[in-house]
Amino acid sequence: MLQRTSVSPIFSRTSSPLLLMVITRRIPLISFLQHSYHTFHRPSILSYHHHHHPFALPVKFTSRRAEFCSLISSAATRIRKSSPTVTNRVSGRETKAQRKAARNSPEGQLRVKIDMCSKSGDLTEALRLYDEARRDGIPVTQHLYNVLLYLCSSSNAGSFSDLGLKRGFEIFQQMVIDKIDPNEATFTNAARLAAGLEDPDMAFDLVKQMKDFDIPPKLRSYGPALFGYCEKEMSDRAYDVYLHMNETGVVAEEAELSALLKVSAHAGKGDRVYEMIHRLRATVRQVADSSMEIIEDWFKSEGGGKIGLGKWDERKVREGIVKGGGGWHGQGWLGNGLWRVTRTQVDDEGVCRCCGEKLVCIDIDPRETEHFASALSSLACKKEVKSDFIRFQEWLRRHGPFDAVVDGANISLINQQHFNFHQLNNVVNQLREMSPSKRFPLIILHKSRVTGGPAQHPKNQALLERWMKSGALYATPPGSNDDWYWLYAAVSFKGLLVTNDEMRDHLFQLLGTSFFPRWKEKHQVRLSVSTSGLKLHMPPPYSIVIQESEKGSWHVPMTTDDDLATPRQWLCATRQRAERHTHSQ
Repeated sequence: MLQRTSVSPIFSRTSSPLLLMVITRRIPLISFLQHSYHTFHRPSILSYHHHHHPFALPVKFTSRRAEFCSLISSAATRIRKSSPTVTNRVSGRETKAQRKAARNSPEGQLRVKIDMCSKSGDLTEALRLYDEARRDGIPVTQHLYNVLLYLCSSSNAGSFSDLGLKRGFEIFQQMVIDKIDPNEATFTNAARLAAGLEDPDMAFDLVKQMKDFDIPPKLRSYGPALFGYCEKEMSDRAYDVYLHMNETGVVAEEAELSALLKVSAHAGKGDRVYEMIHRLRATVRQVADSSMEIIEDWFKSEGGGKIGLGKWDERKVREGIVKGGGGWHGQGWLGNGLWRVTRTQVDDEGVCRCCGEKLVCIDIDPRETEHFASALSSLACKKEVKSDFIRFQEWLRRHGPFDAVVDGANISLINQQHFNFHQLNNVVNQLREMSPSKRFPLIILHKSRVTGGPAQHPKNQALLERWMKSGALYATPPGSNDDWYWLYAAVSFKGLLVTNDEMRDHLFQLLGTSFFPRWKEKHQVRLSVSTSGLKLHMPPPYSIVIQESEKGSWHVPMTTDDDLATPRQWLCATRQRAERHTHSQ
């Protein structure tokens, strides 16, 4: 907890009595924000009524959050009804000279310098530039206020400094005085300042107020409150944040779910632990080592051994597995007694080397694949020249289907300094031999790879002509991203995709985290090259995802790099003694 015994002279000169109370921890930031807000009106949300200064008003300390939340809600309703929304539009026809003039202006130079401070994390220099700009009368924009708030709220690499907190609240006050509208970044940075005061209630109240400003929160907006509650082991309040996230459509990721899992385990809330492990299963499938340690600690704990059913209905468990698609049943902890917990591996057939249980392969609903192919096509037509991609789709209808699709450029360059057609041909021939129809796979290459460089060699020209005559080669047009082409073809034909591409860049992030990882696991074929030759690594016959068996055991896979030589580590958790169960009649 940060204690304040004095305030710096510079802060004393610029700050109101109310703000000083905020800084010295006597009034939380949310009260400061809400107290100011009830005098705001749009179109400039953070502007003042002309008849009084808001910071001079008295503040009641009892039930302050409830009072201010009610106040801001009624004010926001009145504002929406009485004031039109004004948007600022920047002309898209700005000339080169105008852009240069803007960059060279005092405001433009200030932005460049403070942005550089943001990149280097130099709070002291950013504050110096800010103070200098205010002294010289240079306007500070919303962007720069947010950058300054970010630096203040994240100073000292995550450990909040007195300087960052003091100046952060001062800068926030000045943003209000300058009538600068807040956005999501403003609220998030203010919540981080609240985290610096170890006040997750304040941080959570800030997130809840974003609705009154018509600002949708992001995942990062919830972090200060959620992690703050978890660190204080206030599990019920942490669940409140999680519920609020669900209500606003914000999806928790591994860091948030792991924090909730840990606080649930410490609180001995077995049902919540069960829920969070299943959320990890559905959201991230495989867990990082830090999450694995939390799960491992739960299974090894005395509380983990005490929770579970001594008897259960086998029929309901099987029905749950069928309904869930396999690999989990959702009926709660089965069995009781201490767990045997081991880190182990799974063999090529999906059999756990510790307990001997065979992991399942979870099917993908064909309707999901069709929907994904349609969504992929729509996205590709937006990112690529639409006529080019439609021409490709028509070509596929004439020449398909294919059992496999090859990312030609990727395969040709694995362990090679130059584009290697011989390596690509070896892979193509292996796939052809594996194909039930003995057809060539579809080879996707950029047009420049088909016409220039090594393609001009006579042997390579003969290969290309052979593939073209067989209807197995498609050359993507200049300026295109061939990733869209080979991915769409593999998805639409429900075939194998041969590539070592990790598929983690921006293009693949657009596809979401729900269906695509499951599809990739079942369809991606990887290639390794060694002195003994080429080896194709087929998709595993089991799903690499947290699995809960109908016997009550658990298997949790750990995330690994795409290193084919490194075996994946799994956590195996089974009860140490046999359980009794009952059949449903």
